[in-house]
Amino acid sequence: MVLVSIRSATADDLPQLWTLLAGCRPDALVPATLLPEAVARGLVHVAEAEGALVGCAAAEAPSAGHVRLFAVAVRSGMRRQGIGSRLLGELLKRTPSDPAERPMISAAVGVAELEAARFLLAGGFIGTRLLKRGADTEPQIHYQYTLRGEYIDPDARHLVPVVAMEQLVDSLSAPDQAVTALVSLAGEPAFEIARFERGDPASLQSGEAAAGIAFSGSLLAAITFILGFALTSSRFPDDVRLLLIGATFSTLLSLIVYASASGELARIRANSFGKIMKWGNVLSEYGGVLPFLICLPVTYAQVSGNPWTTMVLAVVLGVAILGYERSEFSIARRFRHNRIEAALMVLTAVSPAAGAAVVATGTVTWPWTGALAATLAARTWLYLVRQGPEAGIAEHRRQWQIRA
Repeated sequence: MVLVSIRSATADDLPQLWTLLAGCRPDALVPATLLPEAVARGLVHVAEAEGALVGCAAAEAPSAGHVRLFAVAVRSGMRRQGIGSRLLGELLKRTPSDPAERPMISAAVGVAELEAARFLLAGGFIGTRLLKRGADTEPQIHYQYTLRGEYIDPDARHLVPVVAMEQLVDSLSAPDQAVTALVSLAGEPAFEIARFERGDPASLQSGEAAAGIAFSGSLLAAITFILGFALTSSRFPDDVRLLLIGATFSTLLSLIVYASASGELARIRANSFGKIMKWGNVLSEYGGVLPFLICLPVTYAQVSGNPWTTMVLAVVLGVAILGYERSEFSIARRFRHNRIEAALMVLTAVSPAAGAAVVATGTVTWPWTGALAATLAARTWLYLVRQGPEAGIAEHRRQWQIRA
C-alpha cells in the first residue's frame, strides 16, 4: 500500500495542482488568480505519494468569517482510500478552534453532483439552501459545516428525489430544514430532508442567567440564616463567623455578577456573557456553596454538643463533597486539572471532618479556618485567572457582531 502524507501546499506545487484539477474536473473552471491566492493564504492542502501529488483540498476566504471550499480532488487510481476525507479533515482542523472566531465553512455543489454531495454529507456538512444561478444553469445546493450541535426532529424527515426540483426548492425554502443524507429511493437517488430544532442562544443564555440569580438568592438566604445563629451564639468561634461573613459577601457578589450577565444580554454590549457567567459560577461555588456546607458540621457541633454524631455528619458530608467535585455537575469539571488542583480538591473534601474535630475537642480553630480560606481562595484564583473559559462555553458569543 502506498504511503500518503498530507501537507500544506506551496507555490512550487502550483503546476502539479493545475494538472491534478484539470484531470479530475476538466469541466470545472477555476479562476487563474484563485488557486495561487489560496496557496499563499494556507488554504490548500495536498496529498503526496512517492513524490507526486495525488490529491488536494482547496478553499478561499472571501471574508474573515467565511471559508468557501471550491475543490477536493483525488487522482484516478487513488480514490476510495480515504484521501479526500483526510484532506477535508486537515482543512477543517486548521481553522480556528475558538467558536467565537471560527469562520463558517461552506461549499456550493450542483444538485446532480451526487458523489460530491455524498462526500460533504459524510464529512459533517448539511445542505441548507438552493442557489439558482440562471435559467439555463443547474442550481447548486449550499452546504455548510455544522459548527455546533443541532437537534433533528425524528418525526419531521422526508425524502425528495433528486430529479424533483420543484419539491426540493420548496423543502429548502424553510429556514429550519436541510439536506442531511443522500439515499436510494426506488433505485433512484434522493435527498433526505430533516427539520432542525434550533435553540435561540439569547433565550438560553437569559434562562441560564435567571437560574444563576435564583440559585445565588436562595444560597444567600441559607448562609444568612446560619450567620444569624453564629452571631447570636456565644460559643461560636469568631474565625468561623468571619468565614461565614466572607461566604455572604462572595455569594452577594456572585448575585451581582449574574445580574450583570442579564444586563449584558439586554444591551448586547461586549459579547462577554461566557466570561461573566464564569465569574458568577466560581464565586458562588467556592465563595458560597462550599463554605456554607463545610460550616454545617461546625454549627451542628455547637448545637448538639455530641462529638460522635458530629464526626459522622462531617465525614458523610466530606465524602459527599468529594463525590460531587468528581461528578459532571461540579464547576471543577468544567476546567482542566493538574496535581495542584487535585490536592486542593482533597483538602476541601477533608475540611468538614477537620473543622468538626477541632470544634468538638475545643481546640483553637484559627489554623483550620485559615487553611480552608486559603484553599478556597487558591481554587477561586486558579479558575478565574489561570484557567480559560468553562468547557463548552465560549468567552464571547458568535451569534451577534458589534460594529462601531
